[in-house]
Amino acid sequence: MANTSKRVEDPSTLRGHALAVALLAAGALFMENLDATIIATGLPTMARDFGTSAIAVNVGITAYLLTLAIFIPVSGWVATRFGERRVFTSAILIFTCASALCGLSHTLPLFTASRVLQGIGGSMMVPVGRLMVLRASTKAQLMKAIAYTIWPALVAPILGPPLGGWILSFTTWPWMFLLNVPIGVVLFALALKLVPKDRETVRESFDLPGFLLAGSASFCLMYLLESLEVQHAPGMQAAVLLVLTIVLSGALVWWLRRAEKPLFSLEVFRIETFRVSNGAGSLFRMAVFSVPFLLPLLFQEAFGLNPLESGSLTMAVFAGNLAMKPLTGPLLRRYGFRTVLLWNGTLTAVALVACGWLHANTPKVITLLVLFAGGLGRSMELTALTTMGFADLPEKLKNSGTTLATTINQMTTSLGVAVSALALHGSALMRGGASAFDFRVAFCVMAGLAALSLPSYWTMHPAAGAAVSGNLIRQEREATPAEG
Repeated sequence: MANTSKRVEDPSTLRGHALAVALLAAGALFMENLDATIIATGLPTMARDFGTSAIAVNVGITAYLLTLAIFIPVSGWVATRFGERRVFTSAILIFTCASALCGLSHTLPLFTASRVLQGIGGSMMVPVGRLMVLRASTKAQLMKAIAYTIWPALVAPILGPPLGGWILSFTTWPWMFLLNVPIGVVLFALALKLVPKDRETVRESFDLPGFLLAGSASFCLMYLLESLEVQHAPGMQAAVLLVLTIVLSGALVWWLRRAEKPLFSLEVFRIETFRVSNGAGSLFRMAVFSVPFLLPLLFQEAFGLNPLESGSLTMAVFAGNLAMKPLTGPLLRRYGFRTVLLWNGTLTAVALVACGWLHANTPKVITLLVLFAGGLGRSMELTALTTMGFADLPEKLKNSGTTLATTINQMTTSLGVAVSALALHGSALMRGGASAFDFRVAFCVMAGLAALSLPSYWTMHPAAGAAVSGNLIRQEREATPAEG
């Protein structure tokens, strides 16, 4: 008897409109993430051109991050009020024009103002891009779609510093910003072509008290973290900022629970997958986002390598990220979020500890294997955490969930760098001098943070997010007897 069965397409296959939106959002996020990481390489050169110090030019980084912190919380309301397509394309245009102004700046005040404008564009571009991906994808497609938006966060911090060094070796620092112009123009044109026109917008009242409280709390926390990264030691200013952050955050929670139309809904934290992803998962993010900060310092300051040699070694992390991509989906379908997060999180914490035990005489092949293994775990855990965070969000909470997740991710990225810097310099201060041992302390501290996220994964329901991971579909298929 002829076999008349038809091949059924995998429902998780990403194609058509969903694929186009995911790639478009990934391109915009890559441009934003690369811009945020590439600038550190050029600070000394920029300082000479501006006639000031590298620490003074750091205000450009601070201004950008603070602007993000203030305006990301309002991105959900803006997208609802004016439409996702209109806001996303406008954000790309603002970011691109601001990048050109940064490259054309001849004074520090003009450069700082341009960075603020960039921050306004980035604060809308990132969360609205992710929101577009959520709306364009089915639950079965969500994991693959989210994987595209994770890549910029994985790749840009690794590529940014060596790319910045390459640009400075062959041309001048303005090209670090002018590089965004052709990318932005292409993305803007593609967004106009691929993203459908907004069908309707909602005229919701603006929660001004919520915005002021959220923006102020985010500003204080980001300013605290930036000051800690520069000063390496808490002082009176840090204590005041910490108290203000706590007070404003408490007032924000109080207001959001009582407001009739809050800036964003805290109801998302009742959803287990979102709560774990953005609660305990933030500890893991802090740990892994410290790696692009610690590794170049370890290789250059402790091992005595030049920037090119250091960048070449850190590319092993990127190779691990790349190698994990085809394995992420099958592993999550086979074992589910809970099991993968537990085991992969444990192995990634071990890889972080192993980074601390590297030394200048470690065989290069061992160093590369440790970094490659860390890249594998980093890619898997971040993709799983981010996808799980959106897995169970109902349509009415997607705006709030995207806004809150983006805000929390921005904070935890900076917090990871600040905590690792404090651990590094605190160890050096206690021992009376800097050495490779201080990096061991810093890596162990960050591994400890990653390990602290594991108990929350353990308490999750085994089937958490199974409809999105594909684990539920796999179980149903295995439970269904094969037809004769």
